[in-house]
Parts: sequence; structure tokens; C-alpha cells
Amino acid sequence: MLSIYEGFFSGGARIVHSDVVMGLQEGGQLHSVLSLNGEMYREATRQRMEDDVCFRSLTGAGIPVTSLGRGHGAPDVVDGFTGPELAATARAMAGADVILSLKEQPLGLLNQAGLPRRPVVVCLHRSDPENQGPALDELRTAVADGRIAAAVCCAESTRAAYAAAGIPAELLHVIPNGVDLLRFRPDHFRRTLLRTSLGVPAEAPVIVFAARYAGMKNVPLFLRAARAWLRRHPEGRVLMCGAGMTRANAGLREDMAAAFGDEAALTDRVALLGVRDDMEVVYAAADVVSLTSSSGEAAPLSLIEGMMCGAVPVATDVGDCASIVAGHGLLTPLDAEAVARAWSEAVERRDEFTPALTLSRERFSRTRMIAAYATLIERVRGGAPQATHPTPDPLPEPLPEPLPEPLPEPF
Repeated sequence: MLSIYEGFFSGGARIVHSDVVMGLQEGGQLHSVLSLNGEMYREATRQRMEDDVCFRSLTGAGIPVTSLGRGHGAPDVVDGFTGPELAATARAMAGADVILSLKEQPLGLLNQAGLPRRPVVVCLHRSDPENQGPALDELRTAVADGRIAAAVCCAESTRAAYAAAGIPAELLHVIPNGVDLLRFRPDHFRRTLLRTSLGVPAEAPVIVFAARYAGMKNVPLFLRAARAWLRRHPEGRVLMCGAGMTRANAGLREDMAAAFGDEAALTDRVALLGVRDDMEVVYAAADVVSLTSSSGEAAPLSLIEGMMCGAVPVATDVGDCASIVAGHGLLTPLDAEAVARAWSEAVERRDEFTPALTLSRERFSRTRMIAAYATLIERVRGGAPQATHPTPDPLPEPLPEPLPEPLPEPF
């Protein structure tokens, strides 16, 4: 199996897909990964492939990862691919029985004439297909050309949105996101460890916002809610994680200034943690995991991971958030005061929600998710001619040593 990524950058879809690939390889399939880009510049952050936690996890599991070498400033997919890029793609595809496309962006490459014909399973992770530039058109082209054997939708809202956009219903299969329940679990030691490192009192209420700095995440709304909530809770703390969630991001600095205005002192209780490789520790320290997204979400990984660590989810009603949160936490309208009140209620009712969070763990398990992917892929593979499997080309440079985790950065 060959997975094709647009690139390696921080985000839930790449985390889920990389975990699926590793789980399928553990189950006996043979996988490799091809990335269109060797580096990406997103969320005000330059993100090199070799520095990404998913890249390190995949290669550490023995899964070959190669790249076409595109980087920030390279021509977009719509501007065409070079001969060497197409030749490298053809070599990678030659050894695969099935191609997995992480989202629809790589289909601009797979739709190029002259590449080997392999059944494609496209993995879809949003509920607004029309808001991704030319990607939806590339998916429609691939469907019309008979390249798409199946589409995995991570949420019911994803299936409904793509069906409404004209993708045939028989191609759309819902496989909900899942997480490693051994990694994501309540843990008092982790809770104490992170709180101590950040100087957070043991009994202080903590809100976690884990998201990349993107318009759909509605960071300004979250910050306005944080201001209202911190006013009411003098011991309260807010932790913000993800690409672009650092003081180096000028956009975030402007959002902070606009949200807190003449109460800038409140930001002393807002910690900007950036990209973290230990989110299980961050969530274990939290009382609430929150999202304030206004569009695009399907089955947000941060809500699931946080819930499995014992944090109460509070989210806006986007994508499948309502079904994920039902019985486990609270939904809010897109209003800062309403969000702040929901956080306070979630903290007060945390013990009440705990039994439901415990009982729902199997529903959100990684094992269930990977088994469903394996069944679908084997069904697709069974109807396709099998290819030979030559040894993939090695990476041009050795993998650097993992960087140490940076200290949290208060605003």
C-alpha cells in the first residue's frame, strides 16, 4: 500500500492517517508513504518533513517515507508536475496494490496522465469540501475517471457533505476516528507533572485548546471566551497548543491584544505551548478540552483525545461535534460569554461526566478504527490486480535526532 500526503504538518488528519498506516503495517500489510512536499509553511510556521512527529513515528516503525522534494514557494499542483516528479511517483506506485490519498489534495498528482492505474482510497477529514480550493474538482475528476475505489469519511457530517457535493454515495464509507487508549487515559502522575512544570496549582481549573492557528478554528472567539472565564476564576489557567500557538506568531499576538484589551495582565495565565509531541500529558492536566470552530470540522481528534484523558469536552456545533460530545460534555453557540459559562459548568460537573467518559472508551478505540480500515482496503485490494513490491528508494539524508521538547512559553 502507498499513502500519498500533500505534506507533513501539524494537524489531526495527518496524525490519524499516520496512526492508521502504522496499525495496518502491524497487522501484516506492507506500507510506504510519498509526500508531495518536503516542507510546508502553514499557521505562520515553517514545518520540515523530517521534524514532524508523524514522519518520525512512521520511519521509526520501519515504514519508508520519501518526498518529491517540493517546498514552500514551489508551484501549486494546478501548475503541473515536472517529468522527474512524475517518474518518481510512477516508481512509488508501481509496487502498490492500492493507493491511499490523505485527503483530496494529492489527487491533483494522481490524476496526471501516464501514471500507473491503481485503485485509490481517498481519506476525507472535513465537512466543507467546497472550501478547499481546487481539491474538490480533483476528486470529482478522479471519480469520473474511475480512479476512486472508495472514500473513507471520518464522520457522518463528512459523508453527508461530500454526497451533497456530488460524490456517489456508494463510494462513501464512514470510519470514525479512534485513538490509542493505552496512551490517552486519565493519569494522575502526568497531571501533576505538567501542572508542576507550568506552575499551575493542583486544584486550579485548566482549559486546553489544541488546534492549529487557522481561520476555521476561530481563535479570536476562543480568546474572548478565555478573557471572560479568567475574570471569573482567579486561579484558572488556559493552555493553547498547536502550530502557530506561540508568541512568534504575529497574528496570534494581534488576536490576544484585541481579545484582552486593557486586561492584558490576564494573559499571564495563558500558556502558549506550540506543537507538542506529548498531548496525552497536556490533556491529563486539563479539566476541559474545548474547540470554538466555526466551520470545517468533522470528528475533531483533540476532543476525542482529551475526553479519553478525562477532560470534559466543550465545543461548538460543527461537523460531528454534537454526537461526540453528547452525554460527555457541552455544546455552545458561537458566543464568547456562552463558551465561558459552559467551561465553568463543565468544571463543576466534571465528576458527573466521568462515568460516561469511561464507558465510551471502546467507541473511540484505535483498534476498532484500524480494523475497519483493514477490512475496506482488503476488499478494494481483492478486486485489483496485485503488483510486485520492489524495495523503495532510501531517504537522501539520515533522520536527525528528535529535538528536545521546548519549555512552555507564557504570552
